[in-house]
Amino acid sequence: MSAEIRAWFEEYERKLRAEERKEGRNEGRAEEAARAVLTALRVRGIAVPDVARERILAERDPETLERWHERAIVAASLAEVLGHLS
Repeated sequence: MSAEIRAWFEEYERKLRAEERKEGRNEGRAEEAARAVLTALRVRGIAVPDVARERILAERDPETLERWHERAIVAASLAEVLGHLS
């Protein structure tokens, strides 16, 4: 293998590893945010059925999770947090 091809391949591998690390961090952040939503609901005494719990834990959009977290802090019901998803 020529030095030029080897250098290209090594750079490609570095980019892939960096992308995988970034994806892993984003997944970790989403999971942490989902757990924060569930914690806020638990502390407020709001029951979360399994289907809603699974939906919250499956969410990966940070803006949605932040919106749910904000609502969970002040909501009186799960419907106020998730709307039609509850």
